[in-house]
Amino acid sequence: MTAKIKPSKGAPYARILGVGGYRPTRVVPNEEILKHIDSSDEWIRSRSGIATRHWAGPDETVATMSVEAGGKAIADAGLSPEQIGAVIVSTVSHFKQTPAIATEIAHLLGTGKPAAFDISAGCAGFGYGLALAKGMITDGSAEHVLVIGVERLSDLTDLEDRATAFLFGDGAGAVVVGPSKEPAIGPTVWGSEGDKSDTITQTLPWDVYRDQDSAEVRYPALRQEGQAVFRWAVYEMAKVAQQALDEAGVAPEDLDAFIPHQANMRIIDSMIKTLKLPEHVTVARDVETTGNTSAASIPLAMERLLATGQAKSGDTALVIGFGAGLVYAATVVTLP
Repeated sequence: MTAKIKPSKGAPYARILGVGGYRPTRVVPNEEILKHIDSSDEWIRSRSGIATRHWAGPDETVATMSVEAGGKAIADAGLSPEQIGAVIVSTVSHFKQTPAIATEIAHLLGTGKPAAFDISAGCAGFGYGLALAKGMITDGSAEHVLVIGVERLSDLTDLEDRATAFLFGDGAGAVVVGPSKEPAIGPTVWGSEGDKSDTITQTLPWDVYRDQDSAEVRYPALRQEGQAVFRWAVYEMAKVAQQALDEAGVAPEDLDAFIPHQANMRIIDSMIKTLKLPEHVTVARDVETTGNTSAASIPLAMERLLATGQAKSGDTALVIGFGAGLVYAATVVTLP
C-alpha cells in the first residue's frame, strides 16, 4: 500500500507584520566622492538623484546591521525572537562562502533554532525573500519568517570608476512575515534574463586570488553598463510592475504607495509616468539620502515612509526590485 503524505496546515494567507531598518552612522556626501572622480555634485544629482549615502564603519558588519534591523522588525510586529521560525537573508556582500550569515544573525537575535539561509538575487533579493516567506507561512513550515536585505556595498565600490563610485550605500532593512486571515501579499511576478548577466557584475571572481599573486590583482568591485541597465529598468520593469498589479487585481488608482528598488531617481520617475500613477500615490525616494543599497533598499524605503508618516499601516503598496542577473520581483502588499 502506498503511503499518503498528510496535507500541510499553513495559514490561508500571509502578511507583513513589522518592519525595521538600520543605516550606518557615517553619512557620505557627494563632495567626498568627488575627491576621487572628475565630476560634479550637479552631475551626480542629475544622473542619479543621490545627494548622500551611508557607509558602514568597521563595527557595522553585515551581521550587526542585520541584527539591528531584524530586532526592530520583530519588535514592530509585537513578537519575541523565539517566535521566529525562519530567517532569510538576501545579500551579495557577505564575503564568507560558508556558512550562511543567516545562521549567525538568527543566533545573535536569540531566535532559538529557526531555519536560516542566505539568498543571492541582487537588488531583487528582498522580493525573492518575501515570496519564499509567504510560501513558508501558507505551507505551514513556519509561522513567522524574518526577511532581511543587507549590504555593505562600500566594500565593492571602485572609487575611481566615474560610472559607479557615487551609486552605492550600506544598510539593512527587514520585515517579519506572518499569518493573515485575508490576502495581504499578492502573487509575485519574478524572473531572470541571464543573457544580460554581464550588464551588472563583479569585476573579478574570487578564485583569481587563488590562481594569481593577489598583490598583482586589484580587489573586485561592482561595475555596470549604465545605459543598458537604465533602458531595461525603465521599459521592461514597468511591464513587470503592471503585471504584478494585474495579478493582484489592483488598479494604479487603488494604490497608496509605490516602493521601487532605490537604484536611480530617473528610473523611478520614468516608471511613475509609464504606469500612469495618480498624484495621490506616495512614492519612495529614499535613494536621495541612502543611495543604492541593493537588497536592503525596499525595506529601508518602506520603513522610512511609515516612520515619517508618508504612508500608514493598512496602505496598499506596489513593490518591485530589479538588478544583477538580471533578475526582478514585484508584488502588491498591505503595509504593516
